[in-house]
Amino acid sequence: MSKRTFALLCLVFFGAIAAVAVPKHRAANMPSDVSNLNVTIQEWAVPTKGGHPHDPAVGVDGALWFTEQMVNKLGRLDPKTGEFKEYPLPEDKNAGPHGLVADKEGNIWFTANFGGYIGKLDPRTGKVTEYKMPSEKADDPHTAVFDARGILWFTVQGGNMVGRLDPKSGKIELKEVPTESALPYGIQVNSKGVPIFCELGTNKMASIDPQTMAIKEYALPAEVRPRRVAIAADDTVYFTDFKSGHLGTLNTATGSVKLFTSPGGAEANPYGIAITPDGMVWYSESGVHPNTIVQFNPKTQTFASAKIPSGGGVVRNMAATSDGRVYIACSGVDKVGVVSPAK
Repeated sequence: MSKRTFALLCLVFFGAIAAVAVPKHRAANMPSDVSNLNVTIQEWAVPTKGGHPHDPAVGVDGALWFTEQMVNKLGRLDPKTGEFKEYPLPEDKNAGPHGLVADKEGNIWFTANFGGYIGKLDPRTGKVTEYKMPSEKADDPHTAVFDARGILWFTVQGGNMVGRLDPKSGKIELKEVPTESALPYGIQVNSKGVPIFCELGTNKMASIDPQTMAIKEYALPAEVRPRRVAIAADDTVYFTDFKSGHLGTLNTATGSVKLFTSPGGAEANPYGIAITPDGMVWYSESGVHPNTIVQFNPKTQTFASAKIPSGGGVVRNMAATSDGRVYIACSGVDKVGVVSPAK
């Protein structure tokens, strides 16, 4: 099986299936202690139909960037004007752009999940620079994040690896995950510069030493399958448990884990997650129809929830802005959106 076929299968079985397999009454079964989330959700249809917007990112100018995984493009939306601009990637192949992150200079970096490379787009010129994976086993880079030193860390889902790229030299280093078929997925960096990542294929989270690249794994309850991760200012690790419907926390100093049942229940399929500057935790429920945006208050340990107007079509990732908004990509309905808390 090719890595592209593997990626497409994962897309179906771990993602898109959530949009069709859960009973439509799921949203009505939310716990009674969940309040209505007072937000405005504004959505825009992306220019290219079938683009399947996957990951959003916040540009240095506040623009909403997104990957269009199925049409080989990156997109940019100015939320103030509603104006879009698309950037086609090299046409000799579909790179399958997946993960997305902006650097401090305004360049947009993406993982070519079908193409086996990390790409850098210069929005000023449209030029794309490709950094090829040094191993054939690592041909499906997945999610990427910068650390404070400017090193790009990324997961390789099917290849079962974590990697780092030095943009100055272009050097890529890879490290295999100790657990077989761990499916490394979401990744973020804590305040100490340590990358923390999810192992969707098993019940583990993991960290990788930024100097030695030694990997330490943290066991989670047996039923848990972590998919995306966000890290609070105090280095509390929050993760979405896609399989059994939890928001989880991990203390990497002690290894202690806490699970909070998601408002949508055991089949809510929590997915994309982000933390805004006020410390609020935001995530999506892709198994609830229509999909929901959920806010968790760590101080009160309470939830609030709102339906996504378009239905969401599976919100695979989200990104928090510096002013407390949340950018989302609604892949199955070809839309991107902005979630704005009430003033």
